[in-house]
Amino acid sequence: MSDAPPDGALAARWAELRAAGRPALVAYLTAGHPEPAETAAFLGGAAAAGVDFVELGLPFSDPVADGPTIQASSHAALAGGMTLPRALDLLAGARPATPVIVFSYLNPILARGPARFAREARAAGAAGLLVTDLPVGADAAVESGLAAAGLPLVRLVAPTSPPERQRAIVARSQGFVYLVSRLGVTGESATLSAALGPQVAALRTMTPLPIAVGFGIASEPQAAAAARLADGIVIGSAVVARMGRGGAAAALAWLRKVRRALDESR
Repeated sequence: MSDAPPDGALAARWAELRAAGRPALVAYLTAGHPEPAETAAFLGGAAAAGVDFVELGLPFSDPVADGPTIQASSHAALAGGMTLPRALDLLAGARPATPVIVFSYLNPILARGPARFAREARAAGAAGLLVTDLPVGADAAVESGLAAAGLPLVRLVAPTSPPERQRAIVARSQGFVYLVSRLGVTGESATLSAALGPQVAALRTMTPLPIAVGFGIASEPQAAAAARLADGIVIGSAVVARMGRGGAAAALAWLRKVRRALDESR
């Protein structure tokens, strides 16, 4: 079961979505890409575009779980001077109406100190945290430090994990469960995995938490198809690519189309 506080922003938003029978749209962007002002504009405009949750990626020099698009955005943000404290300042200044999940690799958190990082993220307005490379049970001290601030820790479930491992992961997830829809790194795909439906169904027998599907969703039809299986979908590379080409205005305009496709899918 989740340890997330019942009145947390993640739980509250999921409750609203479930009551309305509405699939969640989760959008990822890299802090500082293509520039800080565009990140702030995206955060400020996400709710009006129909985005239910934002994943704010902290740029990292070695984002091994990400494909070329997000890797390039991370390196560009770092080259532009984006840092962990500046990313949290962006979040604090934007005061978005959409709950924000900070998305990070472990190294920046270790450099800051897990407890300090979690306190600062929550103070900046973060509603949750997702750490890409922190497997459940791998480092009890880090997990304890992050938990001390009361910031819900969302867990990733890989499609290759055996059922007993999946049960262990979802038992420690908070807010929702992020199901990786395919093998490999992030990036746009032409099709969804045929195994996605059975994977979601199996997870539903293990947890009452909402299940969001990510990795590879690149079009409105794909988003709608995934939303018919899960409680929500996560779009990253397709958003980041549009941020790079046309900034927040282009990314949000496309996400409005995705929102319409999701609403029509139910």
